Amino acid sequence: MDSVVQSLIDRYRLQPLPVEGTLFAQTYRSVAEISPGHPVGTAMVGLYCDEPRSHSLFHRLTLDELWHFYAGDPFRLILLKPDGSSEEVVLGPNPNMGHQAQFCVPAGVWQAAHLIDGGRYSLYGCTMAPGWVPSCFEAGTRSVLMASHPDRVEDIERWACPEGNARFPEEASGAKQ
Repeated sequence: MDSVVQSLIDRYRLQPLPVEGTLFAQTYRSVAEISPGHPVGTAMVGLYCDEPRSHSLFHRLTLDELWHFYAGDPFRLILLKPDGSSEEVVLGPNPNMGHQAQFCVPAGVWQAAHLIDGGRYSLYGCTMAPGWVPSCFEAGTRSVLMASHPDRVEDIERWACPEGNARFPEEASGAKQ
C-alpha cells in the first residue's frame, strides 16, 4: 500500500462505509437537532484510492450534499439526474483544467465517484445541512439505474450497488457524515 494513503487512513481513522464502499470518517455532527436523531448539520472526510479499494457506488440522498476537494489527485463524480440526463464533474487541484474545488449534488440525483485512472489518492469531504441520517440514503442498483439511464450502461455496470437491500443499515446511523 502507498505510504501516503496509509498515513491518511491512520491520520483520519478511515473505515469502509457500508453499502457504497468509501473510506470515510465522520468529523462533525451538530449537537443541535431539527428533530430527535436529525442533526442540523454533518461533515465527513473521505479517501478514494486503488489500494485499499475505495470509491462511492451509486446512491441518492433526500438532501443536498456539498462535496469539497482537499488534496491529491482529481476524482470523477458521476450524476444521473431525475429527468434522465447525466453529468460528470471532476473535483481536483487544478481549476485551470476545469477541476472543481466544491460541488453541490442536489437531493434526488444519483451519484457515484471514483479516483481517476492513474491517480494515487483523492482526499475530500462532504457536508450536509440538515445533517445526514440513514433514512435519507438509497442505494442505486443496476436494475433501477438502467431503467432511468440506459445511455450510461458502462458507468452503471461498474459503479452500481449490488441488488438487494437499497437502504443504509440503521446500526451505522452515526456513520456517514
